[in-house]
Amino acid sequence: MERSQAQFRRVARRSGPPITLSFDGKSIHATGGDSVLAALLENGAHARRLEFGAEPRAGFCLMGACQDCWVWSAAGGRIRACTTPVSEGLELFAEPQGMAHSND
Repeated sequence: MERSQAQFRRVARRSGPPITLSFDGKSIHATGGDSVLAALLENGAHARRLEFGAEPRAGFCLMGACQDCWVWSAAGGRIRACTTPVSEGLELFAEPQGMAHSND
């Protein structure tokens, strides 16, 4: 991701450990304590696309009350990017990924 295209810019230095996660297969660099949404926007990513068109979405309420920042985890679950803290190695996607089927 390109930090030069950031929608958020850090105005105060944070004192957390460096964290690397991925979004749609691209590395995102964050600071421990950041929300997933802050990390995405600081790295020039959009959380998802609008269901009724191709417009990018970047969160709306930023406090967990709407559904504008939902992203999908590699495990298939949906999370709110604005209230989920970053963690090392977290794999996220803008769209749901194929679910693995077991042959039980």
